[in-house]
Amino acid sequence: MKRKLRVLTENDQDVKLIRWRHERLIRRAIAETLDLEGFDRPAEVSVVLTDSEAIREINREHRGIDSATDVLSFPQFAPGEKYPEEGYVPLGDIVISVERAENQALVYGHSFERELAFLTVHSTLHLLGYDHVTGEEDELVMREKQREVMSRLGLAVNEDRSADAEKDNDTGDKQ
Repeated sequence: MKRKLRVLTENDQDVKLIRWRHERLIRRAIAETLDLEGFDRPAEVSVVLTDSEAIREINREHRGIDSATDVLSFPQFAPGEKYPEEGYVPLGDIVISVERAENQALVYGHSFERELAFLTVHSTLHLLGYDHVTGEEDELVMREKQREVMSRLGLAVNEDRSADAEKDNDTGDKQ
C-alpha cells in the first residue's frame, strides 16, 4: 500500500536553487520518519524553505529568541493529543533555513542534500511529539531515531569523523 502523504512545500528564499530532487528528498525524509514511527495514517506536512533573516523573525515572533536557527517545528497537536479519526492528519509545519543548512553542510563536510534531509527528519520527529530539550534520555532516543532514518535514506553519518565534525549544530544534535 502506498503511503498517503501530502507535503506542501513553499520556497521562500533565493539563497540556493531548490530543485525537484530536493523536494522529493524532503518528502522521502518525512515518509521514512513516519514509517519508522509506525504512523500509518494519511498525513499532511507543510515545509517552508527560507533564509536566515526570515527564520530569525519567525524564531523571535514564536519563541521569543532573537537569532537565526537552522530549523523550526510547529506541531499541530500536543503530545498525547488525539488525531482526527478521518482524513489526512495535519501534523504541522517545518521551517528550514536553506542558508543555515548550506553553511552547516560545509562545516560538517557533507552535502547540502544530507543536511536538508537531516533537518527534515529532526523536525518531523518534533511534529510527532519528540523533544530533545526535555532531558538527556529523550535526546538520546531522538538521536537514535534520526540515525536510523538517515541510514534508511542512504545518508548515514560516518561515526569515525574528526572531533571538529562532531560539533553541535543549531538543532542541538551531533551530525
